[in-house]
Amino acid sequence: MAATSTPLDKSLPRLSAKGIGVVLLLTIAYGIVPLVGSSYPYEAILTPFLALSLAALGLNLLTGYAGQLSLGSSAFMAVGAYAAFNLSLRLPFLPLPATIVLAGLVAALAGLVAGLPALRLRGFYLAVSTLAVQFFVAWVLNRFSWLSNDSPSGVISAPPLVVGGLSFEDARGRYLFSLTVVALLTVLAWRLVTSPTGRSFVAVRDNETAARVIGVKVARTKLLAFGLSSFIIGVAGVLWAFAYLRTVEPAGFNLDRSFQILFIVIIGGLGTLRGAFLGAGLIVVLPLLLSRFGAALLGDGFDSGTLEMCQRIVLGILIVAFLIREPAGLSALLDRAVRRLRPSA
Repeated sequence: MAATSTPLDKSLPRLSAKGIGVVLLLTIAYGIVPLVGSSYPYEAILTPFLALSLAALGLNLLTGYAGQLSLGSSAFMAVGAYAAFNLSLRLPFLPLPATIVLAGLVAALAGLVAGLPALRLRGFYLAVSTLAVQFFVAWVLNRFSWLSNDSPSGVISAPPLVVGGLSFEDARGRYLFSLTVVALLTVLAWRLVTSPTGRSFVAVRDNETAARVIGVKVARTKLLAFGLSSFIIGVAGVLWAFAYLRTVEPAGFNLDRSFQILFIVIIGGLGTLRGAFLGAGLIVVLPLLLSRFGAALLGDGFDSGTLEMCQRIVLGILIVAFLIREPAGLSALLDRAVRRLRPSA
């Protein structure tokens, strides 16, 4: 009797092109960048890129997938950062991962409260209600000095980044720490958007009435979107404060930061996870490119004020251009480029 064998292509899992791309990116991020990178790209580019990408990822879950517009992302970043600071200060026995998770849960609770108006409001009116949250959080942080350990200016300093006896205090360590947190939450976000919960988000975004007809609990879905989004954004706030800036004040989480995160989502692409990373990459690199170009063109006349003005102008032009020519953002442009480069069958 001849022995039967299983074909190799059926016994081994196949990786899609996207899966191969993700594996390649992680290999470069973990294996190559730490070996060749210096402190400048870690501190000026990679770590802020990771923190902003994570914040945009959280907002994309809420706005891109669930269709709930929010202008309070920076407030939830602040809640996460200050919650992590107080937890590490007042409960020093907590390991750092537990502190970050609890800080994210505090931000999620704030997000649930902020999401209550979504049960009655939509669109512009909902955005205005989240804008109120932005101002309220800023007022609380400035009003109650206890939250900043009685610092007169509200400035907080990051505790040591130590996990299991391993220190991540240097620039490369903070990059690897941020990369690990972002990678884990991105996987969780991907599992979420491909689950029935993610499909409920999209149903509510596309048509609330139709979503109710097919059995989606709209109110519960909206609140869940606010909570999950705020959790991720709160963790991004921890990375922004602990891994990137190392010291922050309430003014660092102002309305400009909320608009910056919203612009990242718009430019990168609504309703796509990778859009958060593409948009954040452009937002982080844009000032560096403008600085180099302006210095070469104008010399000493291109100061920090001129750079900020040029950055706002260029960013505004990009947003208008994307909204008109490619509303799906950089993610759609990348898909189009890949299709053109892929050889036809």
